[in-house]
Amino acid sequence: MTATPARHGPVGGDRGPVTGFVLVVEGGAGDAVYISGDTVWYDGVAEVARRFKVGTAVLFMGAARVREVGPQHVTMTAEEGIEVARAFPRATIVPLHFEGWAHFSESREDIRRVFTTAGLEARLRWLEAGVPTVFRGRSARLAEAAQRFGQSTCGRPL
Repeated sequence: MTATPARHGPVGGDRGPVTGFVLVVEGGAGDAVYISGDTVWYDGVAEVARRFKVGTAVLFMGAARVREVGPQHVTMTAEEGIEVARAFPRATIVPLHFEGWAHFSESREDIRRVFTTAGLEARLRWLEAGVPTVFRGRSARLAEAAQRFGQSTCGRPL
């Protein structure tokens, strides 16, 4: 497990220290799982894409907005999800952290619409809270761990 850079908001409006993670099977076999944490798209996320062979990207989306930051978002927008999908061209994109609180400004439907318009909807993998999801392929075990991690940090029951 490697901690990765994350920025919880715009330059000058960052909401405090946050981190993402990359999970890799010992020995480097197979694809990694990237867990974005509460971040926006910025150079730090692009650097993760340059350094790791990611097969599953678990993204904290929803374009959360808080009064202290103003109109800027503190988690990824759907458009930023497209940037991540392009930066990790082989990755399945797993949106999390986009519903359940009033500060989210983008919904599942917003994310789906933007990915469909970009021709990338087939790369989305939707999870249902509390429902186990099986991932196939080389990063399956890591993706399942990422799912548990993401659900527990989003206040959802496992």
